[in-house]
Amino acid sequence: RWFTHFYVVSVLWNGFLLICLFQAEFLGGSLPSWIQHVHHAFGRDSQSGDMGNEHFSALLVLLLLWLHSCRRLAECLWTSVFSNGVIHIVQYCFGLGYYIAVGSTVLCQVPTNVRNGKELSVQICWYHIVGVMIYIWASLHQHRCLVILANLRKSKSGKVVSLSHSVPFGDWFERVSCPHYFAELLIYISMAITLGFHNMTWWSVVLYVLFNQALAAVLCHEFYQKNFSSYPKHRKAFIPFVF
Repeated sequence: RWFTHFYVVSVLWNGFLLICLFQAEFLGGSLPSWIQHVHHAFGRDSQSGDMGNEHFSALLVLLLLWLHSCRRLAECLWTSVFSNGVIHIVQYCFGLGYYIAVGSTVLCQVPTNVRNGKELSVQICWYHIVGVMIYIWASLHQHRCLVILANLRKSKSGKVVSLSHSVPFGDWFERVSCPHYFAELLIYISMAITLGFHNMTWWSVVLYVLFNQALAAVLCHEFYQKNFSSYPKHRKAFIPFVF
């Protein structure tokens, strides 16, 4: 249940970054000086120009990241039913730092020395449309799967009656043990697509999410197999038909 704290931090921090970038792009302002210093530290201000709508792509991805955090926060508060499990303090601190770093990573993909108060030229490309469509598709399925998990611990009236684990069925659960983890990976892939495929920094983030979610999925899959003798044998742990 303390994952809720991660999304509170993400909504506040990434919302702040989104406002900063929006003001810089549409209101003729500039990014805060400390953000420009971060850009300088990573060499981003050495860029000579905007390569392939980087400004609009980053703004769109930061918006998607913020919306994702808002939805996950709402699900933690009003949908999910958490057990009495605990989280390690190291994992907790890392999680807080991660959601601060991931939004900053998006912002650092924007060159700072080419704005000069000019208005943003919004050019919607095909990869923006594809990325957003995959984002919406994956987000809808992730929400459905989280509702299925929550309903396992509720009565038909919606009252929580148990905190024990049960075998989920329906939606992507018919193919994998942890479809909500798979959907999380798809959401980050959709952001990589929205950035135009070529952004290796964000693909590194996707790679981290892949290994992180895959490990959690394998542990969960093994738990199901160990504790439920009739667990469906055709289900994979993480990726349908593959892994």
